[in-house]
Amino acid sequence: MEWQDRISIRPDVCHGKPCIKGRRVMVSVILASLAEGDPPETAMANYHLESADIQAAIAFAADMAEDYFLPLEQEAV
Repeated sequence: MEWQDRISIRPDVCHGKPCIKGRRVMVSVILASLAEGDPPETAMANYHLESADIQAAIAFAADMAEDYFLPLEQEAV
């Protein structure tokens, strides 16, 4: 499964923030819940999600982290 199967980014939904398709649950909300230590089942119950939605949110974050680049300062030789 690709995260694109479960996540949409549309300017007319949640101000263009990535959301679970068919729901107004932002990926950032899911990730914040997991980062706080909540088990995936909590987000699933609170937001009526499936486990595939949680996995898609994590896959999305992984893709975004891979694309993120912050140049490191070069050490003096």
